[in-house]
Amino acid sequence: MSDLQTEVDRRGIVSDSALETFARFGYRKTSMDEVARAARISRPGLYFLFDSKEALFRAAVARALERDLAAVEAALADPDKSLQDRLLNAFDHWAGRYVGPGGRDIQAVIDDNPSLLGPVTETAPQRFEQLVTEALRAEVAAPADVAQTLISTSIGLKYQVDARPEYLARLTVALTVILP
Repeated sequence: MSDLQTEVDRRGIVSDSALETFARFGYRKTSMDEVARAARISRPGLYFLFDSKEALFRAAVARALERDLAAVEAALADPDKSLQDRLLNAFDHWAGRYVGPGGRDIQAVIDDNPSLLGPVTETAPQRFEQLVTEALRAEVAAPADVAQTLISTSIGLKYQVDARPEYLARLTVALTVILP
């Protein structure tokens, strides 16, 4: 494995640990020392990978959103599943994993710090909406409107339920009602 690949892998592991730490303590209360401990890396090693807490936060959120969008794309492209199942899987990857106490903490730290994140807070949700709209295009009239309705439903459900299975069950009902 090349040194570059090793650094990329290390950055990913540290980013994942950082996101969990930011979720636990919030952006302001999270120290680089806490992140270093969680990632099992020295503080100087952490600063070698990320030059500031802001850069680390931005990288951690961007990595999570990129991973979510890749999973959404894969779910929507699965030719062996019905549209309803593909959409349910896509919404689970995009929002379902953020339902419940731990997930809500991650979503809250992202929502509370949009100025630190830059355009990714707009471009990632826009990309998700595009993917859902494209998946609906061949099957429903007004796919953009249906996509927006499903997204609004998902957002509401995320804050009404306490657990991922309940989110998925209620989203299944919504998909059954909305889709032909």
